Amino acid sequence: MPPIQQIDNIKKTYVKKSSAHAKRSRDISSIVCTPLILAASLLLAFGLLICWSAVQGDADYSFTRQLTGVAGGLVLMAIFWAIDYRKLGGASYILLAISVALILSPHLPVIGVTTMGATSWINIGMQVQPGEFAKVTVVLFAASLVARYGGKLDQPLEYCKVVLLLLIPFICIMSQPDLGTGLVYLFISAVTLVMGGARFKYLMITLALGILAIIGVFIIDEFLKYETESGEVEYKLLKQYQRSRLFVFMNQDSLSQTDDGYNLQQAMIAIGSGGLFGKGLGSSTQSSLGFLPEAPTDFIFCVLAEEFGFVGVLALLVMYGFLIYTSVRIARNCGNLFGMLIVCAIIGMWLFQILENIGMCCGLMPITGIPLPFVSYGSSFMIVNFAMLGLIASVYSHEADIGKGV
Repeated sequence: MPPIQQIDNIKKTYVKKSSAHAKRSRDISSIVCTPLILAASLLLAFGLLICWSAVQGDADYSFTRQLTGVAGGLVLMAIFWAIDYRKLGGASYILLAISVALILSPHLPVIGVTTMGATSWINIGMQVQPGEFAKVTVVLFAASLVARYGGKLDQPLEYCKVVLLLLIPFICIMSQPDLGTGLVYLFISAVTLVMGGARFKYLMITLALGILAIIGVFIIDEFLKYETESGEVEYKLLKQYQRSRLFVFMNQDSLSQTDDGYNLQQAMIAIGSGGLFGKGLGSSTQSSLGFLPEAPTDFIFCVLAEEFGFVGVLALLVMYGFLIYTSVRIARNCGNLFGMLIVCAIIGMWLFQILENIGMCCGLMPITGIPLPFVSYGSSFMIVNFAMLGLIASVYSHEADIGKGV
C-alpha cells in the first residue's frame, strides 16, 4: 500500500474515533448535569461532617443510620433519574391517592407510632416517616395538576378546583398533626400555582383567605378551650406547644418563660458563641453538654455555627446557593411545563426549609421543627432529598433542550 494511502487511512480512522468519542461525551453531558452533582456532593460531605459531630455521645442517634439513609437515597435517586418523568404527567389523581395513602398510613393500627403527641411514624422493622416520602408525590401531583392548564390558570372555577385539590395533602397531614411538613406541602403548592400561570388576583385572594383562616383558628380555639384535671388549659385546634412557639416568636423578650423559649435561647447562645471561625469540629459545648435540644435534627444549624463560626455558615449558604442556582438554570432551560414545574416546586421546597430552619434558630421565624436539607439527621429526610435530586436529574436528562448552558 502506498505511503500516502496509508496516511489517509490513518487520518480517517483517527477522525472516526474522535467523532465517536465526541458523540459519547455529548451523550454523557446530556444525561449528567455535572454542576448539580457537584453541588449535592459538596453539601452532602459538609452535612455528614456536621451530623457526625452532632450525634457524638448521644445514644438516641446513630450516624450509621444516617449513612444508611444516604445509601437508600442514592438508590432512589438513580431510580427517579432513570425514569422518564414525562410519563407521570397524566397521573395526577393516582399521585394524589398515593400521597393520601402515605400521609394517613401512621393511623393504621399495629404499625402506627405516636411520638411527642404526633402520629407521624410507622414501624415496619424500622421507623419510617411516610409524610416525608409524600413530599415526592406531592411535588409530582402539584406539577402534573397545574401543568394541565398549559401555563394559563385564569378561570375562577378551575382555579378553585385546583386549590381545593392541592389542600388535600395538607388537611391529611394535619390529622397527625405535623404542622411543619404541612407548611412544606403548602409552599410546594404555592410555588406551583405561581409558576403555573395562576392569575395574580386569585393568588392574592387565596393569601388573604389563608390569613383569615389562621385568625379564625385562634378565635374558634378560644371558644373550644377546656381545663384539664390538672388545671392546665388545652385547646382543640392548635396544640399547646404550637401556641407556645408562636408566643415565643412574638415575645422574645420573655424567652425563659416556656420550654420553647429556652430552646431558642440556647440556640442563639450557640450561634453567637461560634464567632468568626468557630470552636472547631466536635468542640461545641451547647450540644455536647446537653443544653441545645434536638441538636442533630431541628437545631443542627446551631452546631454548625458554634463549631465553624460565621465562615462555616457562609460556606453552607454558598453551597445552597450553588445548588439552587444550578436547579434554576435547569428549570429555565426546560422546554416542558410539567418538568419546569417539578424543578420549581423542589427549589421552592428547599428554599422554604432552608430559610425556616435557619430563621427559627436565629429567632427570625417561629420554631416549627423543619429540618435543614442534606444536613439534619434523619434517614427518611435524607432519602427524600436524594429523590428530589433524582427528579431534577430526570428533567435534565430527558429534555433535549436542556443540555446547553447549565
